Amino acid sequence: MALCYWKPLSLLLLLQCLLSVSYASLGDADPNYRACVGECEVSGCVGQLCFPQCNSSSNTGPWYTQEPLYLQWQKWGCQGDCRYHCMVNREKERETLGQPPLKYHGKWPFKRLLGIQEPASVAFSVLNLAMHFHGWISFFIALYYKLPLREDKTAYYEYVGLWHIYGFLSMNSWFWSAVFHTRDVDITERLDYSSAIAVIGFSLIVSILRTFDVRVEAARVMVSAPVLAFVTTHILYINFYKLDYGWNMIVCVAMGVAQLLLWARWAAVSRHPSNWKLWMVVIASGLAMLLEIYDFPPYEGYFDAHSIWHAATIPLTVLWWSFIRDDAEFRTSSLLKKSKTKAK
Repeated sequence: MALCYWKPLSLLLLLQCLLSVSYASLGDADPNYRACVGECEVSGCVGQLCFPQCNSSSNTGPWYTQEPLYLQWQKWGCQGDCRYHCMVNREKERETLGQPPLKYHGKWPFKRLLGIQEPASVAFSVLNLAMHFHGWISFFIALYYKLPLREDKTAYYEYVGLWHIYGFLSMNSWFWSAVFHTRDVDITERLDYSSAIAVIGFSLIVSILRTFDVRVEAARVMVSAPVLAFVTTHILYINFYKLDYGWNMIVCVAMGVAQLLLWARWAAVSRHPSNWKLWMVVIASGLAMLLEIYDFPPYEGYFDAHSIWHAATIPLTVLWWSFIRDDAEFRTSSLLKKSKTKAK
C-alpha cells in the first residue's frame, strides 16, 4: 500500500501515503547501471543472460497459443527485466566493494519470487486483507446473531452501516496494496493510491460521526458531504490530471492527523469500557510510524522497513475490529437500558 491508514489504522495508511515522492534514486543515477540498462534494451542481454521479450514481436498470436495467465504474470517486459538484472549485478559489485545497497527507481533492491516484485509486502498485505475480512465477518455475526435486534430485525447500533462500508473499503485497499507490491506499474500504483485515499477519507468521516456521537441523518449528510467531495476531487486529480506525490502526502497526513486527534480526544474524555483497546491502537500506530521513518534495505532481499510495517498492522487490525465489536455491544446495551427505563 503506498504510505497512507488512521482508522485509527488510518494512521497506518497515512504512512502509506508518504511513499517516495520521486522515482529518482541514487541507484538509477549510477552511470554503470544506466549503461547496463541501455545496452540491455538494445542487445536483450545482461552478461550471459538474454531476454527473448526484448526482441520479440508484439503480436503473440491467438489466445489459445499463448501461455496461461499465471505463467505470463511471472514474466516481465524487456525494460523490467533489464532494470532488475542490471540492478542485481550492480549490487553484487557494490557488495564486493563493501558498499551499502542503493535504491533504484524509488525502491530498494528486492529479490523477486515467482515474478513477485516485493514478496514480503505482498504476503503481509494479503494477511491484512484476511484480518479485515475476519474482523468484518465477526462484527456482522456479533451484530445480527449475538446481540438483540429491533422488532424490524435491524440492529440497535447506530453506526453499523458506516462500519460495513469501512470494512469493504479497507479490504479493497489491502487488495490493491498486494497487487501494487506484486507488480509496480502505473495502473496498479494509481489504484493503490486511490483506494488508500478512499479509506482514509471515509475513516475521517467515521471518526467525526462516532467521536461526536452524530446520529441525526441530516447532520451526518452535512458532515460527510464536504469530506466526500474533497476526497473524490483529490482522487480524480491524481488519476486524470497529475499524480503529485507531494500534494498527495499533504492530503493524507492532514486527514490522518485529524483522525488521530479525534480518536485520542474521545478516548481521553469518554467512559467507554474498551478505551484501553483504543489507546493501544493509537499508541502502537504511532510507534509503527518509526518503521517508515527509519527506512532500511531489505534483509536477505525481502524484509525492509515497509514490509515489516505491513506485518505490524496485522495485530492492530485484529485489535481494532475487536474494539468495533465492543462498541456495538456497548451502544446496544445502553440503548436497551434506555428503552426499558422509558417503558417503566
